[in-house]
Amino acid sequence: MGSTSGTVSRAGSGGAGAVYGLGFFGALVWYWQNADGFWLHLWAIVEAFLWPAFVVYDLLQHMS
Repeated sequence: MGSTSGTVSRAGSGGAGAVYGLGFFGALVWYWQNADGFWLHLWAIVEAFLWPAFVVYDLLQHMS
């Protein structure tokens, strides 16, 4: 058995970040366009960060 060099392989992890990033900007544009007023625009930014949770919640509602 050999010693480990301490490096961690991150091969293939960039795709998920790219999908989340595209989804974030798409959600931000969507929520921003539907917002009216300062607080709703601020809430649109929060919703853009949380869009995966909203998608999973809606999918689970439709499955039950």
